[in-house]
Amino acid sequence: MSKIETQVLPETDTGLSTAVDVLAQGGLVSFATETVYGLGADATNDKAVARIFEAKGRPQFNPLIAHVADIGMAKEFVEWSDEADKLAEAFWPGPLSLVLPLKENSGISPLVTAGLSSLAVRLPAHPLARQMLAKLSKPVAAPSANISGKISPTSVVHVLAGLDGKIEALLDGGNCNVGLESTIIGLIDAPALFRPGGVPVEAIESVLGVRLAVDTSPETLIAPGQMTSHYAPGASVRLNATKWHAGELRLGFGPIECDLNLSETGDMVEAAANLFHHLHALDSRDGKSIAVSPIPQSGLGAAINDRLERAAAPRS
Repeated sequence: MSKIETQVLPETDTGLSTAVDVLAQGGLVSFATETVYGLGADATNDKAVARIFEAKGRPQFNPLIAHVADIGMAKEFVEWSDEADKLAEAFWPGPLSLVLPLKENSGISPLVTAGLSSLAVRLPAHPLARQMLAKLSKPVAAPSANISGKISPTSVVHVLAGLDGKIEALLDGGNCNVGLESTIIGLIDAPALFRPGGVPVEAIESVLGVRLAVDTSPETLIAPGQMTSHYAPGASVRLNATKWHAGELRLGFGPIECDLNLSETGDMVEAAANLFHHLHALDSRDGKSIAVSPIPQSGLGAAINDRLERAAAPRS
């Protein structure tokens, strides 16, 4: 892949217009969402979507999320449902993706769905992302803007570290405030959790009035973020560390002595926002191992633990 000049675009009308022009011409634009920075391409353009996989080194059997400007745009491409209505009303715009049956002749590139008959859609909350989607008037396929399998990016610096010279533009929307990718809910059959994320499972179950089935590591990938090894730093990761070993970089939680702390007060929202940022920071110190304090499993803790378990998984 030949190197190209990556423009860093400011959060201005001119920057926004340039980003939309790049997307309309089949280029790649990284943009801020409330979760992490996405790597976007026109979801109806096969060649543009193919370049996402090339830039990231992402396997093409791993489907993407289509980001939409509003609920009406989502309904153009998927078979909507009453359950989708309930969840969209409660959590959109926000860190929730819904996997629904793909409409026939939708125009969505089959690379986005990995050839499946379903599509993940999301309405992001970040105002700059929403303005970009509205101006383009097309869905944007966007996984996280990082090399496949590595730590997700929550800042411009993180994006450039992996993708500078591989994409046309980066729309600077500041640091991401949620810091974890979206929760992904399957609404193809019974409601199912495909990936924990920025909306706690308990809140989703409360809205639907049912318990979610759980299918986060299927044999065939149905949604992003289901690969066993993912979100990985260069250093190895040791979980549930109640004591530190010599030479380890220490990622703490709660009132504990460590190198970096996800949240000294045990605040899950703060911990989620800090997770990828702190993993990036510790990994830049060139240590061989990162040890992580135990994280409670409730609320956003389930999503934090999901990311940490995949970061610690054996790597191929």
